[in-house]
Amino acid sequence: MNNGNELQIAVLAGDGIGIEIMSVCLEVLDMLCRRTAAVKLDVVSMPAGAGYYRDTGTALPQETLEVARRADAVLFGAMGLPEVRTAEGTEIQPQLDLRLALDLYAGVRPIRTIAGAPTPLADPRAAEIDLVIVREQTEGLFSDVGQARVRNDAVAVDRMVISRKGSERVVEFAFKLAEQRKRDGRPGHVTCVDKANVLASTAFFRKIFKQRAELYPEIKTDCMYVDAASLNLVRAPWRFDVLVTENMFGDILSDLCAGLIGGMGLAPSADIGDEHGVFQPCHGTAPDIAGKDLANPTAMLLSAVLMLEWLSHRHGIDALNQAAHLLESAIHRGYSEGAIRPAEFGGPDGTRAVGQKVIELIENA
Repeated sequence: MNNGNELQIAVLAGDGIGIEIMSVCLEVLDMLCRRTAAVKLDVVSMPAGAGYYRDTGTALPQETLEVARRADAVLFGAMGLPEVRTAEGTEIQPQLDLRLALDLYAGVRPIRTIAGAPTPLADPRAAEIDLVIVREQTEGLFSDVGQARVRNDAVAVDRMVISRKGSERVVEFAFKLAEQRKRDGRPGHVTCVDKANVLASTAFFRKIFKQRAELYPEIKTDCMYVDAASLNLVRAPWRFDVLVTENMFGDILSDLCAGLIGGMGLAPSADIGDEHGVFQPCHGTAPDIAGKDLANPTAMLLSAVLMLEWLSHRHGIDALNQAAHLLESAIHRGYSEGAIRPAEFGGPDGTRAVGQKVIELIENA
C-alpha cells in the first residue's frame, strides 16, 4: 500500500527472540529513514506464531494474512516453539503458510563473510565467501506440510512434488540474480543442486535448469548433486556464486552455509514472489535465551537491508537503496573495527547494545 512517501510494513515478530530482535530492528529502521529522508515506514504489528496458536488455536490469523497481503513488505522475526506442536508432531511454522498464501516461490539466502566475525574455516580465502542460495519454496519435499499422511501408525509418507512452472520461475529468478551480480563484479555463475542420479523429480528439475540456461549464454552453469555440493561448500565455498535448488535441499544447505560465516545470527533471508516480499533472519526462536538480551540481531538487520533494496527496486526509490547501503556498511564496519562484539561470540554486546552501536555508526557515517 504505497502512499507517496509512505510505505506500509507488516511486522510479525513471532516467538522467542523474534520479539527482541524485531524491536531493535524497528528502532534502527526508524532512525535510518529519518537520517536519509528516504520514506516514512508505516509499521503495522500483527499477531502470529506458536505462542498465539497455543492461546487461540490459530497460528496465522486471517486478519494478519490480509494485512501482510496489503502491505508493501513484511518483516518477520522468528516463529515456532519446540513444545507447541501439531497433532502429527511437527512444530507450528506459520512462515510456511505465509509462503504459500503469498506465493513466495524464491527463498533468497545470501551468504557473505563479515570481516571481524569468527568463522570456522582457517583458509584465508574464506574471507571471500559471497554466494546466494535460491531455494524453491512452494513445492518440493515440503508439498505435504500440514497434510498428515500417516497410515495405520505403520507408514508415514511425504511427497516430493516438482512442477515445470515452479521450477522454471525459480530458475529464472536465479539467472536474473546472477546477471545482476555479474554487473556488480561477481562471476555470473549458477549451480543447479539436485539428486538427479537417484530421484526422477530432481532429474526433471535439472532438465528444466539446462533448458533455461540456454537463454543466458553469458552466465556460466554447472550441476552438482546435493551431497557433493555439501562437501564442496565446506571445502571451497568461495568458488560459488548463485545456487538454485529444491525446497528441502535449500533449507539444509542454507544452515550449512550460515555456519561457514559464523552462524545463524549473521544469516539474513528474503522470501520473494512476483507481488510480495517477506524478510526474516534464517535462525529460529532460541527460547533458551529469549528475554535475556543475548540474541544477536545482526541477521534481522541484514534482512532489513534486503527489504530496503527490494522496496527500492520495486518502487523506484533510490533513497531506499542508499539507506540499505548505509545500514549494511555500518554493520560490516562495526564488526571489522571491533565496535560490535555480540554476546553470541563471547563479546559484551547484548541485543540492545548491538542495535545501539549500529545506530551510532550510522549517525557518525
